[in-house]
Amino acid sequence: MLVRFTGATLRGLLVALVVALPSLLLPVRAPEIVTLLALVAGLLTFAEYNSSYPSIVEFRSAPPLNRLRFIALFSMITMLTLITKHQQDPSNLTALANGLGLFLGHWADFPYSPVRLTVLMLPPETPQATVETVRIAASLAYVIALLAIAAFLLSVKVFGWPVANGAFNVWTNLPLFDPTAGGDVVHRLQRDGQINMVLGILLPFAIPALIKLASALIQPLPFDEPQTMIWLISAWAFLPASMILRGIALLRIAALIAQKRRRAYADADAAQVA
Repeated sequence: MLVRFTGATLRGLLVALVVALPSLLLPVRAPEIVTLLALVAGLLTFAEYNSSYPSIVEFRSAPPLNRLRFIALFSMITMLTLITKHQQDPSNLTALANGLGLFLGHWADFPYSPVRLTVLMLPPETPQATVETVRIAASLAYVIALLAIAAFLLSVKVFGWPVANGAFNVWTNLPLFDPTAGGDVVHRLQRDGQINMVLGILLPFAIPALIKLASALIQPLPFDEPQTMIWLISAWAFLPASMILRGIALLRIAALIAQKRRRAYADADAAQVA
């Protein structure tokens, strides 16, 4: 009980810190709203992890999936905040983040890449300084997302996730998945996993195109506003990566269930022969 309460409290505080971090390091127009959002996010996380019964958070008992998601989002928010702060109040730390973004920008910003499409979605009248900041931020966020995916693939392929952590409880880790809803469980998991994979791969390309189309009908998004730029770029990189991670996890669970079925059928056949 005490361990669960302590873990839930720590998780809630970390989530609240992520929400409030840009406002702690950069000027903010409405600090009350940011404080409220941070408190709500922290309380919701605490309530979820302090409960004995799952509600909406998936894979809460199957580390390191959710930890990788949090580390990826925390890294994106932190690095993008430092890059933005470098334009206003440069320091050695902000210069390091900006230099890393410049280096990755030369690698990630090539024709038809998600980073190039993100830069091209900006209105023509966007100042060059803002364009360069968006390029650096998008490159860094996208690379962090790729590293999170690579780390989870390593956990699956090398360390045997989730078997290495013990038995996988479907009810605890997939509270929104109903095994009795109809259809074969393996096929449903495979279908959901493939859909998440496809959407996660396509969204970094599709989101800039949709924003570009929408800018012809509505007012373009204010990327010159630091808080807006940080959260939009982070969402652009994090949400598709999170979907890919979920897709990999669902396909892995489906493969384990199918493998267990084959063993059960083989044992049954062996028992009949004997």
